[in-house]
Amino acid sequence: MAFELPPLPYAYDALEPTINEETMKFHHDKHHAAYTAKLNEGVAADPKLEGKSIEDILGMISSLPPLVRNNGGGYWNHDFFWKIMAPAGSTQPSGKLKDAIDAYGGLDKLKEDFNGKGAGQFGSGWAWVITDASGALKVTSTPNQDNPLMDDAKDKGTPVLGNDVWEHAYYLTYRNDRPGYLKAWWDVVNWDEAGRRYDAAVG
Repeated sequence: MAFELPPLPYAYDALEPTINEETMKFHHDKHHAAYTAKLNEGVAADPKLEGKSIEDILGMISSLPPLVRNNGGGYWNHDFFWKIMAPAGSTQPSGKLKDAIDAYGGLDKLKEDFNGKGAGQFGSGWAWVITDASGALKVTSTPNQDNPLMDDAKDKGTPVLGNDVWEHAYYLTYRNDRPGYLKAWWDVVNWDEAGRRYDAAVG
């Protein structure tokens, strides 16, 4: 069964002024759509991928060609990205995730480390907050469309937060000011969704 482009969970202009309508239209309707189409091409060419979930595919990505790696990562990453944001965000972290952030050193430190990873990622890529069954948080980054679910990721774990630092994610609004984009992005973080994903990861 072919993978389908997931719809945005809100209107194109819902994240303004942090991310403008034009950026969202291009990012979702062009970039995410292209990753979806190319992923389907790669899956159709490899019988062993038939019926596998995107998570299954990412878990065996080291044995698959670049077409599947790049577009499978792009497909999953963007689906995650839309859901981890919300109009006007959702106040502050709470519950077990807040406790984990406090154990990490607090929200300000988490933001500082995350923004540093994103700004310091050479070229295109992603910044992540991940966890594992222990519940500890780690801040990391990946190049291109890689992510921490891939079997050959340097830092493996379950993503709790993730921000796209490809230029297409921010250039129309922020030009080459990636640090400015990273700082503003926290205004639209969906902490409810991040908390749900953290709870699922730690059981």
